[in-house]
Amino acid sequence: MKSVMISLGIIALSTGCSVMGSSGEEGSQGSGEWEHPDYDSTLIVSNISELLDAVEYANANRNVEILLEDGTYQLDGMLWIDGYNVGFRGYSGDYVAVVIRGEGMTGGVSHVFNVPGDYFAVQDMTIGWISNHAVQIHGNSDADYPYFNNVRFVDTGEQMLKISTDFSSNYSDNGIVENCRFEYSAGIGPQYYIGGVDGHQCRNWTIRDCYFYGIRSPGSDLAEHAIHFWSESEGTVVERNRISECDRGIGFGMGDSGHGDGIIRNNFVHTTRDVGIGLENASGVDVYNNSLYTENYVNSIEYRFSGTSGGEIINNLANGAIVSRDGGSATLASNVTSAESSWFMDADSGDLHLTSSASGVVDAGQTLSDVTLDYDSEARPSGSAFDIGGDEVY
Repeated sequence: MKSVMISLGIIALSTGCSVMGSSGEEGSQGSGEWEHPDYDSTLIVSNISELLDAVEYANANRNVEILLEDGTYQLDGMLWIDGYNVGFRGYSGDYVAVVIRGEGMTGGVSHVFNVPGDYFAVQDMTIGWISNHAVQIHGNSDADYPYFNNVRFVDTGEQMLKISTDFSSNYSDNGIVENCRFEYSAGIGPQYYIGGVDGHQCRNWTIRDCYFYGIRSPGSDLAEHAIHFWSESEGTVVERNRISECDRGIGFGMGDSGHGDGIIRNNFVHTTRDVGIGLENASGVDVYNNSLYTENYVNSIEYRFSGTSGGEIINNLANGAIVSRDGGSATLASNVTSAESSWFMDADSGDLHLTSSASGVVDAGQTLSDVTLDYDSEARPSGSAFDIGGDEVY
């Protein structure tokens, strides 16, 4: 490895630096590892001036990884990333130790990262305090293969991770979001037009092993879902996420803006004002082995409109009803909708691991070939049959 000292830190010219995410053990749609071309250069930065210089270099070149030393990087404008295969990573691996931030939810910085480039990656840092989105991926520019791992998204004026569209033929393909946190530090957002991950015209995206907290509106209008894919997205996999104290949980489709095939499995979903899982004009979506605790709303899962058909809703555990609305259809089997809070370790915080009070759902589910693990990535079944819900009791 050859190193050259320049004003922004160190450029290391190397080969074979491909970085991959953790393996997706299940399924075929959006699951799997993140892969990208090798980085040609690695830049190490320790202050905002060096970071800005590194971004300029990366955009002008390609295949560049930027490593950030521990510290806070205060922006006075967004970072525009149109370079190919540009990655950002906290050098220490501690997401708390590296912070890139704006001027607050009502401040003058709209984004941390605004990204029309392919193979954009962020790992091991905290990003937020922004008036619009912490990250916007430009699906309208055909931005593909983005990757997020061990990132805390916090306190954004609108949706935290936005995948935008101009409703042309361009899609954002093969994004992976894993081991991330999406949260409002006050436990509530600044307005209703907020959300966690909000994806339009996405294809084969995966959201897994993430935590969502406090995505709630302060007024009568509901916030968007913690996880929402619509505008004819397809192939979405949402698995092993914990959603706590959010207005709405997971949504595929919205009104006439639908969703193709996909899978929602092994999630813990605690909502405080509306549905836990909602399918609207979502065709061929399977909803397997989720645990839901729904407050102040009668339904935990809804499948709506005639465009919702061809999917299965099986082995889900909820305290609210699973219902069709406005002509939606699905195949239902082995769901339990009579759960009590005592069945869960801490229902009010979204910890929906089972207690001994839930013995009736143990070994009571159907075997599903698309569900080989549980919320904790432990193998199913542990007994004679699948347990119902996201947690397999050992």
